[in-house]
Amino acid sequence: MVEGFGALPVVPPKYEGANDNVEGGATGGVWITPAGELPAPLQPHGQHIGLSRPLSLVSDRGPFIQIYPARKFFPFDPRPDEVFIESIAHGLAHICRYSGAGDRHFSVAEHSTLIARYLAAKYDPLTALAGLLHDAPESLSGFGDVGRPVKGKAPIISETEDCIYRLAVAPRFGLPLDIPAEVHEADNRIIADEIAANLAPMEWQSKYDRPLGVRIRCWSPEKAEIEFLATFDALTGRKRGMEA
Repeated sequence: MVEGFGALPVVPPKYEGANDNVEGGATGGVWITPAGELPAPLQPHGQHIGLSRPLSLVSDRGPFIQIYPARKFFPFDPRPDEVFIESIAHGLAHICRYSGAGDRHFSVAEHSTLIARYLAAKYDPLTALAGLLHDAPESLSGFGDVGRPVKGKAPIISETEDCIYRLAVAPRFGLPLDIPAEVHEADNRIIADEIAANLAPMEWQSKYDRPLGVRIRCWSPEKAEIEFLATFDALTGRKRGMEA
């Protein structure tokens, strides 16, 4: 069980809300340390993006998207108290890996659940929880699951996902700001399992030759959501029905 689940690991820095109502552009909300600086892990990124357009979906916090079931989430001004595990589970269960190129529906929720269960058998629950939630921003960003080659040409996608993870997902669930190396390794290796189970052969796949050894079942979205939440419950000791 993860100790102190849901609590911030340290006293949170002060939050300065976004202000989009300025002529010529604006800044999004930022976290400010007592010394008046951005937290160190966030300083190089400059992820907070302000908008100055009279759109119906734009507030002084920038644009929002609807997340499950009927909540607003502001991808460019993410806050921990607006992140809910049920929203993440439902969203990831309906987002397909590999842009839907597989023979069957294979969701990000199943991908994340398999990684978390693999890590839980080898490492501590906190590492496994990080594995379960490493792709949580894909359900909150509005971008969904985007292939790595495309992300390389569109840095705003990775920057936005990183911002959401560090400012909202990690503090919400008591995770470290940096995704553990064990999660990155599992995330890379599981590609070999996914290729073998669900993708037609192509030359790019040859570099993924160290499978994780998990079984790809291609759950339905409903099944993937249930399994994702069951894994979350097991790792955190949460009682089913208590929203997080």
